[in-house]
Amino acid sequence: MATSNHRNCPMNGHRSVNQPRTETDEDPMANFIRPDQPSRCTWALGTEVASPHHHAPLAPKPSVLPSILEAVGGTPLVKLNKIPQSYGLKCNVYVKCEFLNPGGSVKDRIGVRMVLEAERQGLLKPGCTIIEPTSGNTGIGLAMAAAARGYRCLIVMPEKMSNEKVDTLKALGAEVIRTPTEAAFDSPEGLIAVSQRLQRSIPDSVILDQYRNAGNPLAHYDGTGAEIVQQLDGRVDMVVIGTGTGGTMTGIGRKIKESCPSCQVIAADPEGSILAEPEELNRTEVSFYEVEGVGYDFLPTVLDRSVVDRWYKFNDRAALPLARRLIRDEGLLCGGSSGGNLHVALEAAKTLTEGQNCVVILPDNIRNYLTKFVSDNWMEARNFKESENCHDQKWWNNKLHSVPIDAPVTVRVDANLEDAIALLKQNNRDQLPVVDEKGTIKGVVHLPNLMAKVLNRQAKPTDPVTRAIFKQFVKVDQNDNVGRASRILEKDSFVLITKQEQSAIDASSKEVLVGVLTQRALFEYISAQQQVAATNGNGNAE
Repeated sequence: MATSNHRNCPMNGHRSVNQPRTETDEDPMANFIRPDQPSRCTWALGTEVASPHHHAPLAPKPSVLPSILEAVGGTPLVKLNKIPQSYGLKCNVYVKCEFLNPGGSVKDRIGVRMVLEAERQGLLKPGCTIIEPTSGNTGIGLAMAAAARGYRCLIVMPEKMSNEKVDTLKALGAEVIRTPTEAAFDSPEGLIAVSQRLQRSIPDSVILDQYRNAGNPLAHYDGTGAEIVQQLDGRVDMVVIGTGTGGTMTGIGRKIKESCPSCQVIAADPEGSILAEPEELNRTEVSFYEVEGVGYDFLPTVLDRSVVDRWYKFNDRAALPLARRLIRDEGLLCGGSSGGNLHVALEAAKTLTEGQNCVVILPDNIRNYLTKFVSDNWMEARNFKESENCHDQKWWNNKLHSVPIDAPVTVRVDANLEDAIALLKQNNRDQLPVVDEKGTIKGVVHLPNLMAKVLNRQAKPTDPVTRAIFKQFVKVDQNDNVGRASRILEKDSFVLITKQEQSAIDASSKEVLVGVLTQRALFEYISAQQQVAATNGNGNAE
């Protein structure tokens, strides 16, 4: 990759452990290293300055590998058949199966690359600890590399990310710390600031920092991008890439532009993210999206938007059902962001003609989402899939307001956990909705989650309730049908029942908590309904 000078490129890692620590209790962000500073790398198309980076040329894999790390990369291109045909596309659509990497994602490439580069530069030595803020997949790649190379690994990730990612990380020996999903990238409670505070407190630790590390785009420049060019003998007309940190986009985009100058580089960005250009594309009411591993609320240093020809936005409703089609119709066991990338490709590739080639990156595999979009219950709970009354249940279409539930017992968001625990005991509840001064639902104190936090010393009774707030709950309007709630409660232990209340002042409405519907309460209701139906069927009761 042509660049100016290595010292002008994003740093490999953070402060060495010998640098002074000046963080104060008064200002926890005093030493915050921003992940969104413009890159000082002066690479540009046509630059002929020799690269200062260490490059690893493509090579065939031997039959026997010295460690699992050598299995990373070399993923196949697979031609899609049914889906492009159903959309009437004339071009060839190939998918780059990054989910076939040993750790299950495209991020294996940068995890291994950043570790090996840090070792080569003397930043990582025996006994060191690797810390990384991540949505999960980079953490799995790093944890896999740490396990193989003998490092301690500590991963900081948002609560939104799937429990499967957490379990995989722990199985690899990593320690996992969760942060609030809604915390901004520059918040003291955000995953980046938390990671940096941990790094300052743990001797011989390093943050490899995928947001700023040159090894991130280099892994895709030397690897993923070069493989695509080689696999299609240089005949690449379009490549569609999802954008998270931007390293995949930057590395592949630069290699493709050098090798196939006429190739269109298409970027896929979820609604709710701010990475796309022009800025008008980012205007949306969406503040949360379910698809993981893509989109950000800042521009990472390693993202080079100059390699992108066009940006497209996608949403959960388009991405997740299409990811399920990739699994069902094409046999590709991929994750939700793959559906987002394919959705964009199916739109962008309409301009391609017969014989031209479009490549779509499929970033990760199904393993991380078995309890999320792969699950019919999960999809139905979020209205991404219609609930079907498969057994002709008589109560299915009854409205939820017909189900007797107790009035809600809530706790204020500014209360302490000991107050919440007292309320749980007094009211014999396992769930306690957390609300602000306006009654807005901020989360739930959920007994299993609370117990795990206390037992693992992640929270104590004197902490604010926000230290153990559970946010992976489902809300259902009281005018929805009982059938939908029953499908959700096959897996979840409770749902929050809400209603829309009109303002007495203006035409606006707000969401109001009606109560908590538990598995037990719904079971008792359905049992009573079935008993009535059976009695009526025998002619003994009206």
